[in-house]
Amino acid sequence: MRSNIHPFYQDVLFHDTNADTYFVIGSTMQPTQTREYQGKTYPYVTLDISSASHPFYTGEVRQASNEGRVASFNKRFARFKR
Repeated sequence: MRSNIHPFYQDVLFHDTNADTYFVIGSTMQPTQTREYQGKTYPYVTLDISSASHPFYTGEVRQASNEGRVASFNKRFARFKR
């Protein structure tokens, strides 16, 4: 294996803010923030969604409300109908 061509690999603390869960995973990311977790200090990255909060993995059914968007679109462009 050649030296000095591989990125720096380290344990990184990922925080899913939606589900308020933490994951320590090996990564090549170089975040500037650090946090202490279970007695150790890790580089820290926040996530909006992960497997802990994504509906596909949790089985949760979410219904998007499109009726309001469609109604506002039709109202806005009703004057252009012929």
